[in-house]
Amino acid sequence: MNAAHLHLAINHFPVIGLLFGIGVLLMGRFVHSDVTVRVGLWLLVVSGLFAIPAYLTGEPAEAVVENYPGIAISRIGKHEDAAAISLGLALLTGSFAGGVLLLARGGKKLPPFAIATVAVVAVIAAGSMVWTAKMGGEIHHPEIRNAPSRP
Repeated sequence: MNAAHLHLAINHFPVIGLLFGIGVLLMGRFVHSDVTVRVGLWLLVVSGLFAIPAYLTGEPAEAVVENYPGIAISRIGKHEDAAAISLGLALLTGSFAGGVLLLARGGKKLPPFAIATVAVVAVIAAGSMVWTAKMGGEIHHPEIRNAPSRP
């Protein structure tokens, strides 16, 4: 396994984790289950942490693929810039989620406003992650970057 394989394997975790964490968090609020909300918050914390190795493996992955035929070098820098923003948002989400868990430790009631804030930040982070992933796919997949737009 080279650095490109590692990057491709790891970078799915924060994207899917954020989306899944949001779903669990919102489901917990919908069914009024503090346990489910706490699981959603933990998923967001872990997803934020997974964003770190996803980001850090990007540069070594670039070194592996930059001379391969069919690689859109011009897109790597844009992907890298978007990844830095996504990393920051994922870490912010994980920090907020961890903060809410700390506030509510020992069986204390989860503050609704804090949960709503985490959910909003998580949705923004997930959107950024999905966009970053799309840009990453465009580096080597012409079927993504040349897809016709629909009216």
